[in-house]
Amino acid sequence: MRSIELTAPAKINFRLDVLRRRPDGYHDLRMIMQRIDLCDRLSIALTDEPGIRVTCGREGVPDGPGNIAWRAASVLLELSGKPGGVGIDIVKNIPVAAGLGGGSSDCATVLAGLNDLLELGLSSEMLMEIGVGLGADVPFFLYGQTAIAEGIGERLSPVTVPAGIWLVLVNPNVPVSTAWVYQNLQLTKRDEEPILPCFYGSINDICTVLGNDLESVTIPRYPVIAEIKKRLLGAGARAALMSGSGPTVFGIFDDEAAARAASGILAENGQWFVVPTRTL
Repeated sequence: MRSIELTAPAKINFRLDVLRRRPDGYHDLRMIMQRIDLCDRLSIALTDEPGIRVTCGREGVPDGPGNIAWRAASVLLELSGKPGGVGIDIVKNIPVAAGLGGGSSDCATVLAGLNDLLELGLSSEMLMEIGVGLGADVPFFLYGQTAIAEGIGERLSPVTVPAGIWLVLVNPNVPVSTAWVYQNLQLTKRDEEPILPCFYGSINDICTVLGNDLESVTIPRYPVIAEIKKRLLGAGARAALMSGSGPTVFGIFDDEAAARAASGILAENGQWFVVPTRTL
């Protein structure tokens, strides 16, 4: 096997709590993370020519060592000790700098794909350990299921949610820097942190737990996010929330028909990225 084609799913956060700032400058988080079926597509191939080639062609996504997928390939190629190189072609369907984890998902997909292509035999746990050194969300995508993520995102435990929840994603096509959001976050003193359930039997259960501390930073800077939330609710969403550091907002809908109808309404704006999608 010399090449492989894989999909790299986006994610949303049903919950994102920022608990405290750590001595290393990162933040301790508590999140409910959910994969969705909006995916990038990756072609990964072993080459006789040494070196790593990454092509994407999307503005804001570097093709060389600045790409997290390139760095993932570099780590595994060095571990393998094999001659030759790696070629990676990425078709970006996930908006960039959008709070949807597209870069981290691409990275995780390269780690998993090259583990097979290079016949390294690394366990999921070993890949996740490598992944957290590349990006905080990478272990979640290797974990492969809905999870409560703690620490910087590397401590994962499974969560049960209803299958195939219909969503509408709306992105105003404004890139948001995750680093900027955390640098400007004003932490407030919390009461005792409630324990998050690990089982959600209905959409109602999911809606009751929704929350994102980072909205307090991103919405004042980008008021369009609040407008999108209002528009989604007006189009029939059961609830709406910003994902990650934003600016993408997702609305939760009862079924496919409701999601597609709302998507059509929101798309009338003409300047926003709007897509109906489902949870995986």
